[in-house]
Amino acid sequence: MSDLSRRKLMTTTGAFGAAMLPGSFAATPASAQHDHGTAVAQLAAKSVQPQPTSYLFLNQQEAAFIETAVARLIPADDKWPGAREAGVPNYIDKQLGGAWGAGERLYRSGPWQAGTPSQGYQLPFTPAELFRTAIAAINTELKDKTPFAKMTADEQDAYLHALEAGGKDLGGVPSNVFFATLWESTVEGFFSDPVYGGNRDMVAWRMIGFPGAYASYYELVDKHGGKFERAPTSLAEDVHGHVHVDAGIPARLP
Repeated sequence: MSDLSRRKLMTTTGAFGAAMLPGSFAATPASAQHDHGTAVAQLAAKSVQPQPTSYLFLNQQEAAFIETAVARLIPADDKWPGAREAGVPNYIDKQLGGAWGAGERLYRSGPWQAGTPSQGYQLPFTPAELFRTAIAAINTELKDKTPFAKMTADEQDAYLHALEAGGKDLGGVPSNVFFATLWESTVEGFFSDPVYGGNRDMVAWRMIGFPGAYASYYELVDKHGGKFERAPTSLAEDVHGHVHVDAGIPARLP
């Protein structure tokens, strides 16, 4: 939501949030991204297109908001697909319908009081309740106006900026908290392993030159200074290159 280029933003975000994402990784320098070549990037952009999603949690109105919002947060460009094309709405839907959405690892006994930034999340809502409550409030607010999905791109950006700035009550959910959660979920869905339902065709990994869950570097341990290039590998990829999505991976610690 800033004036930074999308490519610079994605590289910075990827590096900053590496330890927080499933299948965590460190982003390569921005200069390495261009070494993949424009032809490869354009091929990737053409190969990943928005696909119909069978939503398990989101209803039609909620899905319309999420699909449109993530498309503005990480938009497609002339080289690479954006969040919507990479399946981020599918990732968010499966997370909200699973253990994370149910707040499986959240403290749920109160008291519910406003906390300091260092205290983290202090609301009584599970992630699923937070999304459902906030989006319902947004749709109610825009009921007699232009729906979010029907706004122009500039209007959508302005509306998201307003949510990010805070000061709006979305049915008990502070708008800035909802925006932050939506943004974090969008980044996670874009960069995490495809096993979780996003990063379709590992397009985000191809964009930054990340090899994915590649486990064997035996033949490279004595080679220094060379560039490592290979197609990325998913945690859930079989010997035929097929990724078996399992968005129901539990959040509970063993």
